[in-house]
Amino acid sequence: MIGVRDLFRIGIGPSSSHTVGPMKAAHAFAQELEGRKFAAVRCDLMGSLAWTGSGHATDRAVILGLAGFRPDGIEPEEIDTIIAQVHDTKRLRIAHRDIAFDPDTDIAFDRESETPVHPNTMRLVAMDADGGEVLAQRWCSIGGGFIAQEGMVGDPVLEEEEEVPFPFTTASGLLALCEDNGLSIAEIVCANERARTSEAELYDYLDRIIAVMMDCIEHGTRAEGVLPGRLNVKRRARGIKQKLDADRYRNRQAPHAIMDHISLFAIAVNEENAAGGKVVTAPTNGAAGVVPAVLRYYRDFWPGADRAGCYEFLLTASAIGTLTKLNASISGAEVGCQGEVGTASAMAAAGLAAAMGATNLQVENAAEIAMEHHLGMTCDPVAGLVQIPCIERNAFGAIKAINAASLSLRGSGQHIVSLDQVIETMMRTGCDMHDKYKETSRGGLAVSFPEC
Repeated sequence: MIGVRDLFRIGIGPSSSHTVGPMKAAHAFAQELEGRKFAAVRCDLMGSLAWTGSGHATDRAVILGLAGFRPDGIEPEEIDTIIAQVHDTKRLRIAHRDIAFDPDTDIAFDRESETPVHPNTMRLVAMDADGGEVLAQRWCSIGGGFIAQEGMVGDPVLEEEEEVPFPFTTASGLLALCEDNGLSIAEIVCANERARTSEAELYDYLDRIIAVMMDCIEHGTRAEGVLPGRLNVKRRARGIKQKLDADRYRNRQAPHAIMDHISLFAIAVNEENAAGGKVVTAPTNGAAGVVPAVLRYYRDFWPGADRAGCYEFLLTASAIGTLTKLNASISGAEVGCQGEVGTASAMAAAGLAAAMGATNLQVENAAEIAMEHHLGMTCDPVAGLVQIPCIERNAFGAIKAINAASLSLRGSGQHIVSLDQVIETMMRTGCDMHDKYKETSRGGLAVSFPEC
């Protein structure tokens, strides 16, 4: 089973598939070099990693990974200093060996080579002093920070091998388990998690995830300035918050002001992500604002909200993310943004519905509604940056999630199209989608914007 720790992971922005994944792959490659004699290392970024890698800081992520850093073990404030030192000295310490390394020539954006297994592919090669290969590996960043060597993508060996009491691979199977055992979706997930770890450790982890999500919102609403990249996008979260606060103090809040608060939470997170800050993949970085925004809505605005409800929210949401990861994809480069923001919205809708007291059928319905209304959404980041339309798109994904949860609670949970069918449709739609609309910045807004 894919677990809570797989779906919710602390990392750095701006992208789980283009920053976190390559950083982890480079780190794994460096570990394989321990004890070997080598004089040079080269990295070729291919497919979507080549087309949008510059805007996603993929080259910087590779440097950090080769240098021994992991996404959850580095503070964003350290990164610029480390990268600048490598560029200035043209040297890098890898696997306890100090070698010559010029990022401008030793990291290549290869837009020509084929990527037969996954559009996010990278090749890492270590060579001896004579130019002979010491070690060569091809890695795929398959979405949400998940990575696999190219020949292992889709291999069952990669799946979690621990036995769990309630294994499931479909929504219908999950609902059947709930019915047969008299348990909620959150209780099923909790029981599976406790096969890996203690209850105390699980809740400690959830507390940490909640804390990072809420801190990200707070930091995002305080920060000012311009986001990295040539678009010169100004941060907006702080200004939005100031205007909302001013309206509240003057007692002139609009009836729809709650929507503005939800949008504020999502925008704050995704501005932090775009700036390379610390975020929680949920299930990806490009969609990192949806779940925290809806969780914050529950925490701050839902009557009777408590810590147990927050746990139920995240446990339930992780079940929906698991289903999408197992049966479709959460990679924008593979299926478009429907797999990222669409999945995040479905996760948030299910989590919120559960926390508000929905039945298991209503929870499944909430996820289905949210996913259904993201079908066909492309991934066309302008200039390859996780900014336009990504930041606002998270705000809309959060609003849709709350709407979906509310609609499900007004019904019985009975509906015509199942979550399993929508997930299958999402995958088929992604396969049919032209590559230029899947995180290559070669279609949609990415090419329309410069023409304006």
